[in-house]
Amino acid sequence: MPLTVREEIVGEVRLLEIRGRVDSTTAPAFGDKLIPALTTPAARVLVDLDRLEYISSAGFRILLLAAKQAEQHGGVFALCGLSGKVYRLFDLGGFLDLFSIHGTRDEGLAAIA
Repeated sequence: MPLTVREEIVGEVRLLEIRGRVDSTTAPAFGDKLIPALTTPAARVLVDLDRLEYISSAGFRILLLAAKQAEQHGGVFALCGLSGKVYRLFDLGGFLDLFSIHGTRDEGLAAIA
């Protein structure tokens, strides 16, 4: 499945729903959508990974850059909806403690709104 990024505004939160795979081929397009959303001061961005099939080191790099952008601009960046396989990739890579991660979209929205 090719990567698709659906964007929605929910209150004051920009929600990005990711579908497909984030790998070395699709990571640049993912970054082009995600990073600019975090350059606005005090931006609130939630990335829903419920329909993410796979993420490579290139995808993790984009997420780390996004977290750095949020920190530099006083924003909030969080993830939600990690499925079993994607959760294991985050765990194996040691990324679970590096991000604010919420179980569901509703939990993530409530936490950063």
